[in-house]
Amino acid sequence: MLGEGSRGAVLEMTLSKVLYMTKATQIIGMSATLSNVSDLQQFLKAEHYTSNFRPVQLKEYVKIRDSIYEVDSKSENGFVFARLLNYKYSSAMEKIDPDHLIALVTEVIPKYSCLLFCPTKKNCENVSKMLCKYLNKSFLSVKKEEKCVLIKELKNIGNGVICPVLRGTVPYGLAYHHSGLTNDERKVLEQAYSAGVLCLLTCTSTLAAGVNLPARRVILRSPYVARDFLKRNQYRQMVGRAGRAGIDTEGESILITQEQDKKLIADLVSRPVECCYSNLIQDGEKGIKDLLLSLIGLKIAQTLDKIVEFMEITLLGVQKQLHFKEKTFLEVIEQALQPLLEKGLIKGQVSRSSEGEQRSCQLEITNLGRAAYKGSIDLAYCDTLNMDLKKSLEGLVLDNYLHLIYLITPYDMGSQCSPDWMIYFRQYHQLDVIEQKVFAAVGVPESFLTKKASGQAVKKAINWSVVRRLYLTLVLYSLFKEMNMWAVAQKFNLPRGFMQNLLSSAAAFSSSVLRFCEELEEFWAYRALFTNLTQKLSYCVKPELIPLMEISGVQEARARQLYNAGYKSLSYLANVSPETLVKSVEHMSRRQANQIVSSAKMLLNEKAEALLEEVEELMRLPIDLHECT
Repeated sequence: MLGEGSRGAVLEMTLSKVLYMTKATQIIGMSATLSNVSDLQQFLKAEHYTSNFRPVQLKEYVKIRDSIYEVDSKSENGFVFARLLNYKYSSAMEKIDPDHLIALVTEVIPKYSCLLFCPTKKNCENVSKMLCKYLNKSFLSVKKEEKCVLIKELKNIGNGVICPVLRGTVPYGLAYHHSGLTNDERKVLEQAYSAGVLCLLTCTSTLAAGVNLPARRVILRSPYVARDFLKRNQYRQMVGRAGRAGIDTEGESILITQEQDKKLIADLVSRPVECCYSNLIQDGEKGIKDLLLSLIGLKIAQTLDKIVEFMEITLLGVQKQLHFKEKTFLEVIEQALQPLLEKGLIKGQVSRSSEGEQRSCQLEITNLGRAAYKGSIDLAYCDTLNMDLKKSLEGLVLDNYLHLIYLITPYDMGSQCSPDWMIYFRQYHQLDVIEQKVFAAVGVPESFLTKKASGQAVKKAINWSVVRRLYLTLVLYSLFKEMNMWAVAQKFNLPRGFMQNLLSSAAAFSSSVLRFCEELEEFWAYRALFTNLTQKLSYCVKPELIPLMEISGVQEARARQLYNAGYKSLSYLANVSPETLVKSVEHMSRRQANQIVSSAKMLLNEKAEALLEEVEELMRLPIDLHECT
C-alpha cells in the first residue's frame, strides 16, 4: 500500500513522523507481493523475515480457446499443455459464453467455492446473470433455506427492496461483488460466501487486496483491469486467493486469455513483482507539500536544515537516487516549499547564501496554513475552498441546507460522475424558488441547464467543475431529505455504493471544512452551521435512529431493526440480555448481540461520566467566582 497513490503517500507521512518522533512504537509490515525489500527495511529501520511456505499448494493455469496450460517456469515458453476443456456447448451458448465460463465454474461449484474476477463492475453483474441462465436447476435446492434468509437480509438492508440481479442469482448460490454495492450488502454477501451459502462470487480486482475470501478455484476472465494490462502484483494478489487452509488440499487459478496476448501472459506469470516506490512526489508533488506544511505547523521541523534531516528518513529520502537524477534533494525540498510561500500558507525565507550554505531561517505557519493542515484540506483545493467560503458569506442561502451542502461537497469527486443532463434539468425544476437561488449564487444558470438538456451547444464560458460539483450536491441534498439510498440511487441512476461513498466523503469533508473555519476568525459564522450539518451527514438517518447509530457495529439497517423491536435508546440496549436481543431481532447472531450490548453499556457509561464531570464543574463555579471577588 505504501506504493499506491495518495493513500500510500499518507501512510509514508504518518510512518515517517512516528519514526522521527518516537523510539517506542513497534511497526510490523507485511506483504505477499514485494520485491525491493531492502528499501523498506532501511525506511522502517526493520528486521526482515521471509518464507516461501504456503499451507495449500497453488497450481496456476492459463486457458487459450479450449486448451488449458499449466504455468511452468522451467519450460521454454513458460507453459506446458495440461488438458482440453470437455464441455458440450450449443451454438447459442457458444455465442453467449465464448470464454467457456460455465464449463470452468461447474467443475467446482456447488461442492467447492469459486471466485471469478471480471474486468469491470458491469461485467460482474452480466456474468453472474449469464451463468445462472445455464446452470442446472439442481443448484436451487442446495442450502435453499439459508439462501431465503440471505434474500430477506438483503431486502431488510434495502428497506424492502433488493437488487434485481441479486434476486435472480442468490437462489443459485451466486452473487456479484464490487464497489457499486453498499457496505452492508457487501458484508452480508461476504459472510454468506464464507459460510458456504454462496459458492461463487463474480468480482472486481479490489476484492483480491482488501477482503479475505479464499476459494478452491480462482478464474481471471481477462488479463486486463478495465483497459489496463494486469500488473504482476495484481495478478499475484488475485491468484493468491486460491486454496483455503484447513478446508482444501489444493488451490488453482485459471487465467483466460487470447492467442495474441500469449507472450504478454508468459511475461506476466514469470517476471518479478513490481517495486514499491514513494508517492510523495506524484500528482504534482502533492504529498511532499502536505508533509512539509504539517512539519512546520506541528513544529517538528521549522528550519531548512531540520526539514532536510527529516526528509532523509522518509521512503523518498531512501530512494532519492532513483527519483532525482538532475536535482539535489535539497533543491527538490526548496522547490516544494516555494508554492507554500506563494500561497501564503507559510512565511519565512527559503534560500541559501552566495557560498551555497543552508540558512537556518525560521519558517512559520500562517493562519491559512494552520487551517489547511488542521482541516486536512487538499492543497490543490485550499485556495478554491477559501474563495468559495468568502464568496458565499456575501449571499448565503439559509432557508434550506442546499447551499451549505454545496460548500461541503468534495471537490475531487466531480470527476467520478458525469451529469445526466435531463435528470439535472428535472431536479432543478423540482426545487422551490429559494432553493433555485443557490444555482444562481454558485454560477449555474437555468438557461445553461435548459440548453444542455435539449442537446444545444453552450457558447458562454462556464466553470465545469462547479457544474459537476453542484450535480453531486443535488444527490447529497436528496439523500439528506429522503434518507433512502435506494430511492435516490434510482432517481439519479447511480450505483448505491458510489452514493454511499459520496455521503461518507461529504461527511468527512464537512468535518474538515469545520476545522478549517475554526482556525479563521472571518469564518466564525460557519462554525455552528457546519457543526450541525456534519452531525446530520455523519449518519444521514431519521433523528430517532442517531443514538443507535453511535453504537459500534450498528449501521442503518440494524438501527432500524432495533428501533422497530422496541430498543429506542442506549439505556434500553445497555440493560437487555444478549439472549433476549437474539430472540427479538431477526437474523441476529449471539456474537452480534453480545457486541451491541457491551458497546451500548460502554457508551452509556462514557456519557454518564461526561455528565458527572460537567455537574462537578458547575458545582465548583460559585466558589471560584467568590475567590475571584
